[in-house]
Amino acid sequence: MSGEDEEIRAGGETAGDGIRGTARGTAPVPLSVLDLVTVGAGSTASRAVRTAVDIARTAERRGFHRYWVAEHHSMPGVASSSPAVLLAHLAAHTERIRLGSGGVMLPNHAPLVIAEQFGTLEAMAPGRVDLGLGRAPGTDGATAAALRRTERLHEGADEFPAQLAELTRFLDDSFPDGHPYAKIHAVPGPVQATSPGGVQDPHRPPLWLLGSSGFSARLAGTLGLPFAFAHHFSAANTLPALDLYRASFRPSEVLAEPYALIGVAALAAEAEQEARRQVMTGALSMVRLRTGRPGLVPSPEEAEAYRFNELERDFVDSWLGNVIHGTPDAVRQGLDDLAERTGADELMITANAHGGPARLRSYELIADAYGLPG
Repeated sequence: MSGEDEEIRAGGETAGDGIRGTARGTAPVPLSVLDLVTVGAGSTASRAVRTAVDIARTAERRGFHRYWVAEHHSMPGVASSSPAVLLAHLAAHTERIRLGSGGVMLPNHAPLVIAEQFGTLEAMAPGRVDLGLGRAPGTDGATAAALRRTERLHEGADEFPAQLAELTRFLDDSFPDGHPYAKIHAVPGPVQATSPGGVQDPHRPPLWLLGSSGFSARLAGTLGLPFAFAHHFSAANTLPALDLYRASFRPSEVLAEPYALIGVAALAAEAEQEARRQVMTGALSMVRLRTGRPGLVPSPEEAEAYRFNELERDFVDSWLGNVIHGTPDAVRQGLDDLAERTGADELMITANAHGGPARLRSYELIADAYGLPG
């Protein structure tokens, strides 16, 4: 192992199996960040990416375990259509924090391409890259068809286990003799170690399965992989999915025991009223998305002036019920309660708000509430 690798591990973020984190301060479990790299009204994608760098560096400084971005398409308010590109940029601006996808939507891509992209990321940031995979398109049906060059979208999800197996073999360079892909290699990757003068890279991005229902929960358990559940938009399915994951779990070379994180929407502000004002921008953004009108994240002033109809109000009330928001103490209590209720091994926090400063401040306040370093 090189001195550089030793330095990375000395930071404490990537020690052990590269999956399990360490709870810091008074947090009940490790805390992490999911950033949608949102673009607010009056702002730009360039500014959103700069904010992503600020959040990642803040998360690293304050002891959050990992920082993930998620693949979305054809959504003006979400600038994360290319996770690998974003992660490369973030790797250049951070030193220790784990970086990953939450996730890459595998049916949108050829497995070889993903293996090459994340092999390259692993070369850029050895020992701190996660590859989280989902089977949904991350967009509407028409956009998914454009991405996949097929109208038969159901086949992408139905073929997910086979795509996952193919990706795993590319990452491990383990196709058996006689397989059509036996002489195809994902580079950077293990094949370089078998070339004359080659040295085996000690790292390979851990695979995670992501889900909002039981399909990926069962598959992750059966394969002995870590599992990430999207509690922030599928709260009703959280406990059943986690129970299914744990019941289905079979020990593997990756994990001896289940490891599940849940994504949770949370935003803290100094005053409860300000926190409510900020999360309402996300609420209005979701209303527009669900009614086929995706756009930039509205400003607090626009959200305050908007008049919700009865159906929209019902949706907002339900959506806000799954967003932990308020003062830092209130958010800490909400996160503590959620960790206890679900038994989650890690909480991955996503902040819903119009502007970068409000989101950045929220992560600082949550870190302060738990006494995290920095």
